[in-house]
Amino acid sequence: MSGNKIKLPVHKPANDKTVGYGKPPVATRFKPGQSGNPRGRPRGAKNKRPKLSEERLKGIILDEAYRDITVRDGVHNVTIPMAQAVMRSLSVNAAKGQHRAQRLFAEMLSTTERQNKQLADEWLCTAMDYKIEWDQELDRRTRFGITDLPDPVPHPDHIKIDMNTGEPWVAGPMTEEEQAELDMWLSKRESWEEDLAAYKADLEAEDDDGVRQIIRDEIKHAERILGIIETLTARFGR
Repeated sequence: MSGNKIKLPVHKPANDKTVGYGKPPVATRFKPGQSGNPRGRPRGAKNKRPKLSEERLKGIILDEAYRDITVRDGVHNVTIPMAQAVMRSLSVNAAKGQHRAQRLFAEMLSTTERQNKQLADEWLCTAMDYKIEWDQELDRRTRFGITDLPDPVPHPDHIKIDMNTGEPWVAGPMTEEEQAELDMWLSKRESWEEDLAAYKADLEAEDDDGVRQIIRDEIKHAERILGIIETLTARFGR
């Protein structure tokens, strides 16, 4: 037999705990045949199209349009939305005599004013139709003695129209929630008036300075509540 010695492979013990580059701790190593990401990336996740109800591009445009940026305004820096900064730059260039900027600015201004006029006309027509139709309905209820139906909100008496400018507005509750809040405050007005009168009588009869200060605070609180009620009454014409 030859004198050459055969070297047998050296097997490291199973409990080898050597840790280093490319050798993470045994407890955290992936098991043979097991994926490190068992769920994997969803199919098409990278290039997934938006749903039909989504408008991502519009959302991105709006986010950028109203993102605040800092611009120079004279000798100061001001923070304004991107859209406002663009319009300011356009108007400045138009004022400097740049024909393209002047034409674009004039077109945008004309379009904006035309759209505002259209919205104002629609709001005027809607307000007038609403007022006329509900006046007729409330008159019909009165003639037939119908009293178990709720009043409309807003009430037609609260629809005001400036005949000189053609501008309508609502001088009263516009929703059922506002009407409920107004009714709640009005229902408490008499009680707060009685409390205020009682506090004032107690103040005149009280000699102790500490107690008198407490009563004064209660009077201020009651007067503040009544002030709120009076403001709502003046606003809503009640």
